[in-house]
Amino acid sequence: MLCLFDLDGTLIDSELGIFSCIRHALAQMDVTAPTPEVLRDWIGPPLHQGFAALMDNDAAKVALAIDHYHDRFKAIGWREHAVYPDVARLIDGLQAAGHTLAVVTSKPRLHALPIVESLPFGDAFQHVYGPEPGNPHCEKASMIGAALADFRCVPEHAVMIGDRRFDMEGAVANGVRGLGVLWGFGSREELTLAGATAIAADPNELAGLLAPAATIAEP
Repeated sequence: MLCLFDLDGTLIDSELGIFSCIRHALAQMDVTAPTPEVLRDWIGPPLHQGFAALMDNDAAKVALAIDHYHDRFKAIGWREHAVYPDVARLIDGLQAAGHTLAVVTSKPRLHALPIVESLPFGDAFQHVYGPEPGNPHCEKASMIGAALADFRCVPEHAVMIGDRRFDMEGAVANGVRGLGVLWGFGSREELTLAGATAIAADPNELAGLLAPAATIAEP
């Protein structure tokens, strides 16, 4: 099975780093930062969407804000995250079962790659898909499609795992099974409305949904 994982809100809790970088960028632009509740909705979709909403869709201002965000992210923000409990054991179980793992994220690949490589289970992933500099607004659906093509995998033998509607919508667009997770930044309602095949409350439940693909390995 080809198991495609979202990054933020699925493998790692990156709220601290993302929030800090957004606030830094907005401070540089003399724009008041939204509340934490509003900022949580920024995690998942492409970054430009959140900035555009605060800057009247001014493309030049949005681009400058994103540059400020990336400046802090490259310096320190990429390290400000934590792996969710039991995710490492889930990944170990999938890898031990011989399944193919990859990451599909809205985070620019340039930033996502060092994060994945730094994870204790980072070498389990054969590829990291994320927007490239020449195509910064690449959507989940197109990246999932690219993964299917690269691994020569039919949709029936693949699954997309993520915490936001963008993950589920991308799965639906490609005929791939979408499994939602509730330990990230999305809600059960959001995932259900987006077409999730099933939803897991924790990595142990996710392992059951993937069975017989994997079981969580005992420590």
